[in-house]
Amino acid sequence: MSPIADHPAVHASGHVTFLGAGPGDPGLLTLRAVEALAGAEVLIAEPDVLEVVRGHARPGVSTPEITIVDDASTAAGIPAIRDAVNLVMEAARGGKRVVRAVTGDPGLDGDTGAEMLACAAAGIPFEVVPGIAAAVGVPAYAGVPLRDAQGTDVRFVDSRTAGERCWTELGASDGTVVVSATLDTVAATAGEFVAAGRKPDTPMTVTVAGTTTRQRTWSATLGTIALTLKQAKVLPSASGHQPVIAVVGERSAPAQRDQLAWFESKQLFGWKVLVPRTKEQAASLSDQLRSYGAVPHEVPTIAVEPPRTPQQMERAVKGLVTGRYEWIAFTSVNAVKAVREKFEEYGLDARAFAGIKVAAVGEQTAAALVDFGVKPDLVPSGEQSAAGLLDDWPPYDPVFDPIDRVFLPRADIATETLVAGLIELGWEVDDVTAYRTVRASPPPAETREAIKGGGFDAVMFTSSSTVRNLVGIAGKPHNVTVIACIGPATAKTAEEHGLRVDVLSPEPSVHKLAEALAAFGAQRREAAREAGETVTRPSERRPGSRRRRTT
Repeated sequence: MSPIADHPAVHASGHVTFLGAGPGDPGLLTLRAVEALAGAEVLIAEPDVLEVVRGHARPGVSTPEITIVDDASTAAGIPAIRDAVNLVMEAARGGKRVVRAVTGDPGLDGDTGAEMLACAAAGIPFEVVPGIAAAVGVPAYAGVPLRDAQGTDVRFVDSRTAGERCWTELGASDGTVVVSATLDTVAATAGEFVAAGRKPDTPMTVTVAGTTTRQRTWSATLGTIALTLKQAKVLPSASGHQPVIAVVGERSAPAQRDQLAWFESKQLFGWKVLVPRTKEQAASLSDQLRSYGAVPHEVPTIAVEPPRTPQQMERAVKGLVTGRYEWIAFTSVNAVKAVREKFEEYGLDARAFAGIKVAAVGEQTAAALVDFGVKPDLVPSGEQSAAGLLDDWPPYDPVFDPIDRVFLPRADIATETLVAGLIELGWEVDDVTAYRTVRASPPPAETREAIKGGGFDAVMFTSSSTVRNLVGIAGKPHNVTVIACIGPATAKTAEEHGLRVDVLSPEPSVHKLAEALAAFGAQRREAAREAGETVTRPSERRPGSRRRRTT
């Protein structure tokens, strides 16, 4: 069916952006792509691409599902399902701003070209936002330069469409060739090179799931790649049709990749790390883990609920407005959220903090206040904790401080460290329960099985309560899982629950804990290399486990 003939020319008020989502890493989206996604009313993409771009789209953006229409389905009596071009045209005709996202770059996708022609024929305005092509981005992430200082010729080939003439030309050349193939066809592709005249000892690299934390690269030659993949036990399997990027030529020599494989040599590359926090609370921590090559998985172990008796909080907020306090101290993001919600209930905003000094226990809490429209007057210069806050808190001075009272909205289970310290400095403290913390609901069965069965490579415990709550709602982590604790008290609780503590943060900071886990991962990788062993993740060493498939 021609996508052009079925769409007569009209003057549409909609607009279509054909957007390249790159080879898989969301960080490779261009600034223009992020801008276009933020303005999209309709986002059309295959499931794997949608996963890459959805985070930059507005909440509630329409994401109609693409299903390929094939003759076999129609013959079997299955109703015809709208394909991508029909979805794009329908949304654009309805006056919507449509983003059509594709893997890699739109200019290298033949189907996208047909969709552009359909828009042109229908008079629908469109634009193209280029993306990083997989044939360029994947070798860069695999540590395989495509061109040397002498200006080696580089050719790009899709093995599915390469004909006899193409192979003959490639065989006669000594340049670098980047081949798009699949796991189950790449060995045959190597055979085509040899048959066309390339030497069997020509270096070859094959990368699957490029630019993602599932990336894996094999270095071999045209003559040995089939054996290399067989020994790696990746075939035969359901992953056989997995797209791969192969590089043939001297620049893909294994010795060079050993030095240039920057991505796959990250400290925690491919590690699945359980973070016992909500996605909102774990945002910066998860980003840090990703920078080490890890795959963070957030599992909240506590849930936040309003206080059983709200009158105390209501009196404190009214006192804040009427000038009862000199200071208000926030010890968590949840405390900021609780006060903000109470403000909104009373029709107040950040202006109610005028004339009141505001303290935040750390950078994340300070960021939540800034988002509220409040710039903290005091954030610990050293340790981000109650103790660190007390180190910088000024003593009460009756000459300079007209009011001697501090409003402290906190959780019902908060420690007394800050209250006692402020009293010792001469302040009166209204210690108010702003919210209650209760054990969260159990995570999905799949997550519970991964925790107990060794599916996670590491777990980060950020408090004693996270240890107790995680074990209570999901069970005890498997003994192959690396246990990382934020401090001695948390480590002691973990040991009391029968867990072996492998990593202890040098400071009570979640970011220092992540650094310590990354250092542990780096030491583990180095030890494996020195012993001549294959670098594996902890989860790959559990009894009966198989090497994870790159699907």
